[in-house]
Amino acid sequence: MELKAKLQQDLKDAMKSGDTFKRDTIRFLMSALKQVEVDERRELSDTDIMKIIQKGIKQRQEAAQQYREGGREDLYQKEMGEIEILQSYLPKQLSDGELRQEVEKIVEEVGATSIKEMGKVMGVATKRLAGRADGKRISQVVKELLG
Repeated sequence: MELKAKLQQDLKDAMKSGDTFKRDTIRFLMSALKQVEVDERRELSDTDIMKIIQKGIKQRQEAAQQYREGGREDLYQKEMGEIEILQSYLPKQLSDGELRQEVEKIVEEVGATSIKEMGKVMGVATKRLAGRADGKRISQVVKELLG
């Protein structure tokens, strides 16, 4: 099932079951997808949708951190709940060990030996690991291996 179709079905299910939190989170995501489709005048692929979901997760993580620092536990919990829902639409995230193995393979394939070649490795790694690890984690591992 295409990711967009799954989102639409989950939205219907959330509405039927009365799960307003999940319904609102999916609606917010769907409106973000629609906005990109209208702005760029094109149909989004599953990869595009995953990138938008990852961006939404990152924004919510930053907001959650701010709320926690500000002592707003209620808003922190809300953001964390939304993150959990959004993550359910992404492929399973790689563990640190799995990520390190994948990046080691890519470094070997590309033939990178120094930090100056980080760009080459990151280009391949971000494409190959899209949806399974975010750029920040990939970057950290590449720096450890090449630095």
